[in-house]
Amino acid sequence: MSLKKTLIITSAMLLMVVACKTNPFTGEKNLNFVSNEQLFPASFEQYNQFLSEANVVTGTEESRMVKQVGQEIITAAERYLNANGYQGFMQGFEWEIQLVKDDQVNAFAMPGGKVVIYTGILDVAETRTGLATVMAHEIAHALADHGAQRMSAAQLQQVGGAVVGVAAGGQSQATQQIIAQAYGIGSQVGGMLPFSRSHEAEADRIGLTLMAIAGYNPDEAAELWRRMAAQSDGQAPPEFLSTHPSNQTRINNLTEWAPEAKAEARKYGVTSFR
Repeated sequence: MSLKKTLIITSAMLLMVVACKTNPFTGEKNLNFVSNEQLFPASFEQYNQFLSEANVVTGTEESRMVKQVGQEIITAAERYLNANGYQGFMQGFEWEIQLVKDDQVNAFAMPGGKVVIYTGILDVAETRTGLATVMAHEIAHALADHGAQRMSAAQLQQVGGAVVGVAAGGQSQATQQIIAQAYGIGSQVGGMLPFSRSHEAEADRIGLTLMAIAGYNPDEAAELWRRMAAQSDGQAPPEFLSTHPSNQTRINNLTEWAPEAKAEARKYGVTSFR
């Protein structure tokens, strides 16, 4: 084996071994090469740039509701983290939740606690509990370090591509191109897309717990996704080619996980749900 190939493989193995962080909600070790100190400043800058170009809604009943529900979910998360030995976990987070006027049925979260809710999703959410489902999912993404994990996976994918390139170095140019294309497709469909879908499912499950601790009925989460499915009118790629689980998969999962979210909320004195 050549020295170059040995160094690339060794580097990849070292990254996988040393770059892990515990998920406070699952207890699992997650691949993460990127520290909050590296990631958060860039995230905050991008968020501010986005807001400077967006139609941010302020001073309305809807914008106040978005901020209030978001704060309730953040408070629930802090209660959970403190109760489970993760005091100070949110250090460095600068929570900010904004409502943006846009017809997209969408919302997103950025590392460090920056969240955007589009007005287009409010009609599908319908109720405060529906909004709490969306908000808890997005806040879960931020708390579970999914942004850093995606960046880490992309770096590992690049290292893998370099290893494949070195291994194919003795082949013809045409063969090298075929091997590179096969690796690109295989690592995307077999690695990156399932990785992204697992994040969405994890955020759904964590979000159920957070909304339940905040007093919102987790049974309503599946109802939200039934409305999302009806709104999309079946226009979605096959699940294995998507970054997200299918609507039906989400509905099934959320229905299955709702009782455990309720049980977790009872530990915090929540005996009834809105």
